[in-house]
Amino acid sequence: MNNEQTNTTTNDDVISTLNNLIETCKDGQDGFQTAAEGVKNSNLKTTFYELGQQRAKFVGELQTLVRELGGDPENTGSVSATLHRGWINIKSAITGQDDEAILNEAERGEDVAKDQYKKALATSLPANVTSVIQKQNQDVQAAHDKVRALRDSTKAANA
Repeated sequence: MNNEQTNTTTNDDVISTLNNLIETCKDGQDGFQTAAEGVKNSNLKTTFYELGQQRAKFVGELQTLVRELGGDPENTGSVSATLHRGWINIKSAITGQDDEAILNEAERGEDVAKDQYKKALATSLPANVTSVIQKQNQDVQAAHDKVRALRDSTKAANA
């Protein structure tokens, strides 16, 4: 049986999609770590550290999938693409030591992560890959909503 249809995703395409998500998660991991170091509120610190650890776990899961497909997993965050990935202003927000500004940047980073997962799920992927990405996508959405709620409550407290 030959699967040479135009909408068939090649193994290389699947690996590329996974490596893009690895970069996105690495950027989130680094961004959350930086945010945790920059906020004053201890609850925010804990939340950011936990979300950074979550992204590290995601990276491991995605790298395993890439290896299973015979590919070379991405092991760094994006350097040139950081601008697109939403975490570019986290360092400047931290310089100002403003929890609300840091939360704004974290939410922006999570917006990008949500978009990357949405794009990945829109492609034709093997069932085992789709299953992992769907689960991670739910956690990314929950993290985004949590960061947004924390930002809104911080904004209200500062008003």
